[in-house]
Amino acid sequence: MANYKVFIKRSAARELKAIDSRKDRRRLVEKIRSLADDPRPPGCQKLSGSEKYRIRQGSYRIVYSIQDERLIVMVVRVAHRKDAYRV
Repeated sequence: MANYKVFIKRSAARELKAIDSRKDRRRLVEKIRSLADDPRPPGCQKLSGSEKYRIRQGSYRIVYSIQDERLIVMVVRVAHRKDAYRV
């Protein structure tokens, strides 16, 4: 499998930076990096109504889109599970 390039939207990077727990931030960053090797890991779910996926990391959710033709993963949201799907 080819390696994907992972990009993080500026707003998602701000959300990641705002997480208080250093331990949670580190785990989220590792999970995001792992998307380069496998953008559809076990446990990921496709969100209904859009071409986005989500993975869980503890109480947090990482919402991202995949562009297979360009080998790109774009992280669009990193949020606590209670806020992750609100628009």
